[in-house]
Amino acid sequence: MSPDQVAEILRQLLREAMIVGAPILLAAALLSFLLSLVQTLTSLQEQSLTAVPRLFAVVAILAAGMPWFLHRLTAYTRFLFTDLGRYIH
Repeated sequence: MSPDQVAEILRQLLREAMIVGAPILLAAALLSFLLSLVQTLTSLQEQSLTAVPRLFAVVAILAAGMPWFLHRLTAYTRFLFTDLGRYIH
């Protein structure tokens, strides 16, 4: 396997990881921003006010998006296994 093929496999892997992880990270970041804004405006500095809703949002997105996440990951794995002969010489 040449270094170019390894780099291509890693590039595809990182692309899939970013696609699968982006909805969760974006939702958590947006929710954190909104909750921080509310805390600043209301002068409430309780840490559990940001942690608990963010945790629930991440769990909800994982539960709702799990079929899509699994479909993406299994499609990528199938692609690797079907294309395995090209990489092994």
